[in-house]
Amino acid sequence: MHEAMITFDANARRLEAYLAVPEAAEHRPAVIVVHEIWGLDDQIKGVARRFAEQGYVALAPDLYSGPWREAMRPDNITAGMAFLRQAPPEIQRDPSRMEEALASRTPEEQRALRTLMQVMTAGQRATFAAELARALTYLRQRPEVDGNRIASLGFCMGGGIAIHLATLAPELWKTVIFYGENPPLDRVPAIQARVLGLYGGKDRRITDLVPEFQRAMEDAGKSFTYKVYAGAQHAFFNDTRPMYHREAAQNAWKEVLQFLEA
Repeated sequence: MHEAMITFDANARRLEAYLAVPEAAEHRPAVIVVHEIWGLDDQIKGVARRFAEQGYVALAPDLYSGPWREAMRPDNITAGMAFLRQAPPEIQRDPSRMEEALASRTPEEQRALRTLMQVMTAGQRATFAAELARALTYLRQRPEVDGNRIASLGFCMGGGIAIHLATLAPELWKTVIFYGENPPLDRVPAIQARVLGLYGGKDRRITDLVPEFQRAMEDAGKSFTYKVYAGAQHAFFNDTRPMYHREAAQNAWKEVLQFLEA
């Protein structure tokens, strides 16, 4: 396997990305691996390497390339997530009350928190997805890649971006959502990729809304299958986090490989 950090044009900026290519690769399928809120860390690179070991060219873009990186440090993300969890829903839904809550923080914390909240918006997911459409262009230009077999796969925030990418790129082959938010349902008719969803039964904020997506896909005549792991929480696949669920993660990996190989 060959691995390297590369860059590619992504609309108004350049994105860095981790690339893993299997040995003796020629006309191979490819997977765009989209990271969760924690960014392009060793765990995501490890997922890319696992795909390369299975014969796929794997590209894991860093959506925090450039100015985003400082604000989206792991310590800032941890602090920001704790702040958001502590804020009652009525405050989170009221911009003026959120500003009041933020005012008690230091200027550096305020900048980090505002960046985190921006990253979590539907509008920013759409922007990231549009940038990742350029990852398809990059992969098609590589001699190892079969341009007709490029998939997207993402975790948490990245799962929502991976399926949003499918609404923008009809040439996408397949998409795998790991506990990511639904795409805009009015964009479902644009999806051409076959879609697999993998969710945690205890992750009700995400999983309870999956039937809406299933109905929209059925109404549009699209291919969508999903599986809910009853004892699993959000982020059950990430073995560096306390929510890791070994049995669910191992089964989900088998589901992914079968889905891509079918």
